[in-house]
Amino acid sequence: MTTDTCFHCEDAIPAGINIVATIGETPQRMCCHGCRAASEFIAAAGLDQFYQHRAPIADAVLRPEQHNYAAFDKTDISRQFVATDDNGICESTIYIGDLYCPACIWLIDQVLTGYEGIESVGANPASRRIIVRWHKDATTLGAILAQIATVGFKPEPVTPGSSLDAERTDYRSAIKRLVVAGVFGMQAMMFAIGLYAGEFYGMEDSQAQLLRVVSLIVTLPIMGFAALPFFRGAIFSLKQKRPGMDVPVSLALIIAFSASLMHTVQQAGDVYYDSIAMFVLLLCLSRFLEMRARHNADDRAQALAVMLPAAVTRLNSDGEPELVALSSLAPSDRLQLQRGDVIAVDGRIYSGHLSVDESMMTGESDPVVRGVGERVLAGTTVMQGDAIIDAAATGASTQLGEISRLIEKAQHDRSHMQTLSDRFASVFVLAVLGLAALTALVWWQMAPERTLPIVLSVLIVACPCALALATPTALASAASMLSRNGMLLIRARILDCLHVGSVIVFDKTGTLTRGKPEVASSDIFDRTRADKQQCLAIAALLEAESGHVLANAFDRFMPADMTLDEPAVVTLAAGVSGVIGGTEYRIGKLAFVTAIAGDRPLPAPSSDMVGSEVFLGCADGLLARFVVCDTVRSDATSVLASLRNAGFELVIASGDNNAAVQGVASQLGIADYHSDQTPQDKLSLVRRLKRESKRVIMVGDGVNDAPVMAAADASVAIANGTALARSSADSVLLGNSLTPLLSLTQIASRTRRVIRQSLIWAASYNLIAVSFASLGWVAPWMAALGMSASSLLVVSNALRINRPLAKPQLPAIDTTSESRSVYA
Repeated sequence: MTTDTCFHCEDAIPAGINIVATIGETPQRMCCHGCRAASEFIAAAGLDQFYQHRAPIADAVLRPEQHNYAAFDKTDISRQFVATDDNGICESTIYIGDLYCPACIWLIDQVLTGYEGIESVGANPASRRIIVRWHKDATTLGAILAQIATVGFKPEPVTPGSSLDAERTDYRSAIKRLVVAGVFGMQAMMFAIGLYAGEFYGMEDSQAQLLRVVSLIVTLPIMGFAALPFFRGAIFSLKQKRPGMDVPVSLALIIAFSASLMHTVQQAGDVYYDSIAMFVLLLCLSRFLEMRARHNADDRAQALAVMLPAAVTRLNSDGEPELVALSSLAPSDRLQLQRGDVIAVDGRIYSGHLSVDESMMTGESDPVVRGVGERVLAGTTVMQGDAIIDAAATGASTQLGEISRLIEKAQHDRSHMQTLSDRFASVFVLAVLGLAALTALVWWQMAPERTLPIVLSVLIVACPCALALATPTALASAASMLSRNGMLLIRARILDCLHVGSVIVFDKTGTLTRGKPEVASSDIFDRTRADKQQCLAIAALLEAESGHVLANAFDRFMPADMTLDEPAVVTLAAGVSGVIGGTEYRIGKLAFVTAIAGDRPLPAPSSDMVGSEVFLGCADGLLARFVVCDTVRSDATSVLASLRNAGFELVIASGDNNAAVQGVASQLGIADYHSDQTPQDKLSLVRRLKRESKRVIMVGDGVNDAPVMAAADASVAIANGTALARSSADSVLLGNSLTPLLSLTQIASRTRRVIRQSLIWAASYNLIAVSFASLGWVAPWMAALGMSASSLLVVSNALRINRPLAKPQLPAIDTTSESRSVYA
């Protein structure tokens, strides 16, 4: 009863209001009769648990300024924002509304880097978000948020959906600044016309002074609100001792406004209110367009996030359906799905079957049918059918959450070209300040009355905004274009590396093949020890612990009455070992299995199908040999032929046996292939190609591809591969088609060309315009117009990347490739 906020809506209770409702036998204060009626209705309906679910989330998420950060450590809330990997490393994205520039980044980095348990901090002032990684046992999300708040920031964890709110806030703020600059700027320019006309035709001093005063009044909102981000950026960059492009902008505005104010007070002399208004208006416009281009980069993840439901149907312990909040879900919960439902978690179907629209996740327009044991993803829509699913991942741990984090990493990444341009812009700013000082000194000796407008022109016209915008706007447009063509851009370096003549190294299993293997044949060596069904059951139990695509072939043989005695051990590029019923079994390559089973003469396979030979054995000897087959992706032949015709060198590097690799290489027309490759072998291959001065792009999907991806100049991961491969890649290929690789090559070429054009234009403009301004040939208003026009031209040029791509000239697809069985 002592609270000053309404129990129902949590708004402040106005003074003199004393409205009370009894909720759960407890009197609660309300701000109005409407809230009292609503709360009493909720209580009467037996739904007062609504307040228990709502309260911690409202306190923590909607009201971060209350510093109730401990609420984020509650399991049902933390699950929405924190993703934890198998090594106990947690990761979360945090939105910070006051994050403006490198100085803010430095401050947050200093505060968090020395904090116990923090592994890394990555920040992006453009999106005003940071990505923090920490050790699970050392600290918590709530403690990290509280630590950030100690230095004056207001941190807010970001889910895939809440990023929309942050961008809407940015958008609204930019629109407000643009409107203020535009409305008041038009008034300032109108009064400036009167002053110019008065100088030409004659005007009384009192009238001229009135126009100066009114111009001052309408310019104050521009300086105090619309231009405020420029002043903040300049202050932060000066504190950091790394002057950015906001420094000459702010200096020009302050000098122009101070001189105009002085002349207004003195009732004589020129004023520059119109130049200030035009400068701020055009600069706000160019930055608004740059922001819109950047926000378009993550439209795909945003569209997915909007689709997630707020509540889902969960089966309780008695098997009865109940409607619960999405935030309360946990892995192992069992959910009920019906036609039209949006799947809110990653999981596997327990019973029933579904026709699922996965187009938002994979780009595939046709619905896919999922049956018992098959995986479904958060963000996809049930088109037909009913089913019950077991939740495997919720919140930030879903593939949707992972895509959101990958996009965040992409926005934080800086390409080599962008780093160079930023360094050049920083040096250029110092040069501009030095030139402005030199210009002032020279003109003060020659013509003191012209010094101020000429120095203003130099500061305004030389602002390196176009130079600083050239690369990030182009990269943002490229990321947006790639997302619409089935690719996620994670690190921009792939756009620098994907030149004609580069070497593209393909893994085969799940990359060139469809990734849907089947057990084509089984040879049982010791039926007294285990029959075929037992061998398949043991194999399925062991392979369930493997992240390899081939393991999926055994999913349908998973036993219901057999378990591992202890967690299985995965040996990369070799196999899996585990103890079942007190006996150690191994499955994988022959050498790995015979290390405990011993060697024995092997009969020829009972099937003549070419595929992967997977062996099963124990200490008593070899038990079985399975031949696992897959089919080449339907568009692999045509896509690789197009890449080869475009000038790329193609290589296959696979851990599979020579016969299987040779069969795929022959079918795809690739002469350079390498079989029986361990991760170290693949790494050596990549390093050898790099020593030959070749750019190497690795395309793969498995755990054993991750080190090679990191070592290559750039890499592409298949979305349905392992999480480790995706996190190691520079780009992620969505869906089941390789055709987006062709779009990637076109967009990479287009992006490099646009960046070169913009940088050449920006540098040329600045050099020429600064020369003219220092000679006194450019008035301040002309400088403002020229600088802003240059920035707008650079942004518009970057948006050209979003033009439709030319359809790739694909060779005819071999329709028989789907039925050819080859080793995966």
